[in-house]
Amino acid sequence: MAIAVLALLGGWAMVLLARSREAPPPLPPYEVPALAPDEPLPPPPSGRLASRQVLRLNNSAEPATLDPAKMTGLHELNVALALFEGLTSLHPRTLRPVPGVAESWDVSPDGRRYVFHLRPARWSNGGPLTAADFVWSWQRVLDPATQAKYASLLYCIEGARPGSGPPGFRALDERTLEVRLEAPTPYLLELLAFATFAPVPRGSVEAHQERWTRPGSLVSNGPFILAEWRPFERILLRRNPHYWDAGRAAIEEIDVLAISDAETALKKCLNSELDWIRELPGEKVAAAARLPGFRYAPQLNTYFFRFNVGRPPLDDRRVRQALNLAVDKESIARYLLRAGQRPARSFVPPILPGYTPPEGPAYHPEHARRLLADAGYPGGRGFPRLALLYNSSGSHQQIAEAIQHMWKAELGIHIALTNQEWGVYQTSMQNRDYDIARSSWVADYADPSSFLDCFATGSGNNRTGWSHAGYDEQLALAARETDPIRRMALLREAERILVCDEMPILPLYFYVNAYVVHPRVRGVYDNWRNFHPYQYVYVAAD
Repeated sequence: MAIAVLALLGGWAMVLLARSREAPPPLPPYEVPALAPDEPLPPPPSGRLASRQVLRLNNSAEPATLDPAKMTGLHELNVALALFEGLTSLHPRTLRPVPGVAESWDVSPDGRRYVFHLRPARWSNGGPLTAADFVWSWQRVLDPATQAKYASLLYCIEGARPGSGPPGFRALDERTLEVRLEAPTPYLLELLAFATFAPVPRGSVEAHQERWTRPGSLVSNGPFILAEWRPFERILLRRNPHYWDAGRAAIEEIDVLAISDAETALKKCLNSELDWIRELPGEKVAAAARLPGFRYAPQLNTYFFRFNVGRPPLDDRRVRQALNLAVDKESIARYLLRAGQRPARSFVPPILPGYTPPEGPAYHPEHARRLLADAGYPGGRGFPRLALLYNSSGSHQQIAEAIQHMWKAELGIHIALTNQEWGVYQTSMQNRDYDIARSSWVADYADPSSFLDCFATGSGNNRTGWSHAGYDEQLALAARETDPIRRMALLREAERILVCDEMPILPLYFYVNAYVVHPRVRGVYDNWRNFHPYQYVYVAAD
């Protein structure tokens, strides 16, 4: 049987099969659970609780920043979820927007004006949190000097785009915030729960500048405060007594570790030194699936490569198409990852209600060779030496090596591999100091625009140098469209340009959320964004 598989897949498949010494683990089906939209929030902890409410979790990497205006990676957002809270939050199970700092809101009949009524919330230093704090914080995000990569998330607000006038948000009084939109934005309340919209303390930011996020200087408004930060080792968070819903949070301390080696993290979990591994690389799912606290669910997240189109020959669409067509994504998911991931022929995962993404081209090495020859590199001859950049964690190296082998076998080209630690890798990405780079994108809100807006011209999350007027036009039309069916059709056309025609990216697979939570840790619910507010979590007695 193994010989037949090798013959069918080609010689490079030996690389994948050599890494697959175990059979794929028995996993639950890849299904999105049906949830009641009006499901109430979880009740406070009940039953016998552990005497010490300490949660020890592995975050896999060192956060690049704790400034919510500047963060983009999941390792930073995971910590921000404990430290900061926006006008809204999300239900930990259904992801439905629920009140955060805003206890209620009013919406105009045309859907373009929101008035938020703030609760009497406080900063962690006891000072009052006001509507003016949100105004200043959002202005800071829009200020080019802040270099906020997610500033474009605010562009749904009237006047928020560069050069379009004063932004349409203002404090009507200390506890009332008005927000005026360019057009009705159906996902606004969900968007406001994202870290970019969180308030930050003006006094601390102005007094400490770049060091305002250090222990002793960081003033926050979430359920926890920053007590200690040992870079590349641990972050210690403690319960915030000034949080408006402090009575709900049972956990007293969260010990956030930055263990990049999955084997070490699993051993610590087995030895009861860790309670929660937030993400597992594919090669460790087989072992983890046997643990009693193993969790598994689809995730609104795509693994892909970016092409730096400012560097020849990646500025040639035919080259990008050839690189895409020469990758057998099905075999990578089945034989290398082996954790239920789905091969990706679109950028938006096909699990969003009301949206069917277009399918990009399938694996077709013969067509890939023709395209490369048409671009001037028959058989790979004369192709310049390029490098594929990836960060040091999980299965990134194995994936990079497999694709390196495919490109050599199918196209006759050699792509070097470059490995960088997370923080250095982030800097390289932001500066576009790469040829081809591993990337992933998890939705900030449950809408196709959360993915597709990344590659609009001028987006801080583009990082490819790619710009396309037709793509931008489709996104702009969709942003103004009030009919939901027509809006989805416009977004689908934009994605068709991205993944079927221009291909500044190479989608590889759609994630599954495989992680481990010790059975005594309660209040962690599976959802498709791996979003777990810590104020609902508690430790039960053994």
